[in-house]
Amino acid sequence: MTMWFTKNLGDAMLVHPALEQLQELFRQTYGLNGYADDTALFTRHESEGRLHCEVNVYFSPATFSIATAVNATPCRKPIPTDLGLFMGSEAAWPALFPHQRGKP
Repeated sequence: MTMWFTKNLGDAMLVHPALEQLQELFRQTYGLNGYADDTALFTRHESEGRLHCEVNVYFSPATFSIATAVNATPCRKPIPTDLGLFMGSEAAWPALFPHQRGKP
C-alpha cells in the first residue's frame, strides 16, 4: 500500500512563504520538469466550520522524501474534490486518481 502525507500550513492568508519553501524544495528534489506523473503536491483550503480556512498540502506517495523533510504526517489518500495541483504535471490527475473522469 502506498502512503500519502499531509501538512497543515495554517491560515490561508499567511501561507505564501511556506508554499514558496515547498515549491523550492520540490524543484531542488525533482528538477523543473520531467518528473514522474505520480510525483505531485496538492493543496486544499479547508475550514471545518471555522471563520478562516487553512491550507492543507497533500503529498503523493512518490514525494515521500519531501513529506518527511517537512514533517508531514501520514494520511489516507485524499478525495480529489476541491484539490488543486500545486506542484507536478497535469498527468498526475489520471495517474493518482484513475477512477475520476478528468480533473476534479
